[in-house]
Amino acid sequence: MGMNPGQEYDVVVVGGGHNGLAAAAYVARAGYSVAVLESQPWVGGAAISAQSFDGVEAKLSRYSYLVSLMPQHIRDDLGLDISLIRRRYSSYTPLPGKDLGLLIDSMDSQRTRESFEAIGAGDDYERWVEFYRDTEIVASTLFPTMTQPLLREHEIRTLLDKAAPGRGLFERFIDTPIIRLVEDTFTHDVVRGVVLTDSLIGTFPETDSDPALNACFLYHVIGGGTGDWDVPVGGMGAVSAALEKSARDAGVTISTSSRVTLIVPKSHVEYVCNGVESRVNARLVIAGVSRDTLHRLAQLPTPAVKPEGAQVKVNLMLTRLPRLADTSVTAEEAFGGTFHINESASQLASSLAQARSGQIPDVIPCEIYCHTLSDRSILGSELQAGPAQTLTVFALNVPHSLIADRDPESVRSELESRVLASLNSVLDEPIEDCMMRDSHGQVCIETKTTLDLENTVGLPGGNIFHEPLEMPFPPDHAPLHSPAQRWGVSSSIPGALIAGSSSRRGGGVSAIGGHNAAMAALEILGSDASR
Repeated sequence: MGMNPGQEYDVVVVGGGHNGLAAAAYVARAGYSVAVLESQPWVGGAAISAQSFDGVEAKLSRYSYLVSLMPQHIRDDLGLDISLIRRRYSSYTPLPGKDLGLLIDSMDSQRTRESFEAIGAGDDYERWVEFYRDTEIVASTLFPTMTQPLLREHEIRTLLDKAAPGRGLFERFIDTPIIRLVEDTFTHDVVRGVVLTDSLIGTFPETDSDPALNACFLYHVIGGGTGDWDVPVGGMGAVSAALEKSARDAGVTISTSSRVTLIVPKSHVEYVCNGVESRVNARLVIAGVSRDTLHRLAQLPTPAVKPEGAQVKVNLMLTRLPRLADTSVTAEEAFGGTFHINESASQLASSLAQARSGQIPDVIPCEIYCHTLSDRSILGSELQAGPAQTLTVFALNVPHSLIADRDPESVRSELESRVLASLNSVLDEPIEDCMMRDSHGQVCIETKTTLDLENTVGLPGGNIFHEPLEMPFPPDHAPLHSPAQRWGVSSSIPGALIAGSSSRRGGGVSAIGGHNAAMAALEILGSDASR
């Protein structure tokens, strides 16, 4: 739906991803007029579901897939009808070249201990329990601050010291490079790798002491105050659909297929809808797009540091789960949580070294998620009744710079083959034997590279965080004078706020960036009205 040319709005949101929708819903519920301009024919950005394979009734979460960081109070504030399922199994990790692996069963500590002992990591079990007991303290302390005005570094340090006197949580989890912390804490290569993967997802560190590693780890362990990663019932598209409904119910005007061409802050936004050039006036712009995109649309210099993603995502439809090389666990147990492949600490280090030297890793570390073991509602009735399953493979350490100048189709084919080879290395049969075929007889596999994320979803460099990841708090010297600065949504452009992953605390499908941009916007609009 389009808008009347020249129409006046208090706020125009550029980009209808989940954060843009959340920001729009909050501002509209406060009584202001809001419009959302989205270039795609649908809203949701990277948080969408799609029927990826012809004739196969399955709506796969195409890009993002699990929910951890979305606060319950945002779901309550916006009346979001979202159901999340807690998974029993945290992870399963096969030992390289062995027919056994490490199973983390969240509901059976004895079985988890026995699994540690079976792989020769018995001494690491108590260290594991203590380590994650401490991350839970960090989570319960820091997560509530994610939707409050920013606290500076010394205030976060004080909070953690009060939460666990003498534990040195700030020094350990924030000051100490995560790779060194893990090496100092655990002895087994696989145990170390299981912990370290949470510091690498979506990031590509230049060095082993890159602070982005600690930031990424922190985001992965604080969600909901517990660090749990839950399955959205109905797929990720259900999350965006709930946000869209909330925004529309609040009176937000949403215009899809509306490509923004120019932003003039504190004045207007120009866009093209169905080939027609239009403009809409706005007191304030909220950018649900990246900082890089916002600056380009405002015809200002883009940030000097160019974002770079480092992942490959492969969606599969299977006729059944494959047989494992490890017969001590069932496929349902292994795939019931996060299935780590070739992610021991030494394998992660080797793949990073290869990528840093300019080569796509020979063995790509991967982790797998099976939505349908928890929620079969994304399948049609016939598939629900049978053994069909979905698999989502998220592969690490393939930086955008290694593929940016290559032919998209050839690089997709190469990466897909390497990812499948990595998966097959821990199975008792080729995964290809389990792949479903679509109505044209083609195998049901869909591979998305950083090129696809950049070209289709608008993520610069395919970076799921939009830019290098930062801690969810600023250093002590950071200015926090304006509403935009206090809420971590400053764009450095007067009259424009950042709501997406480029905002501080904006990573993941959380709606936190949208919430915080809306809070800053309401302060600004309220201040303007009082003058």
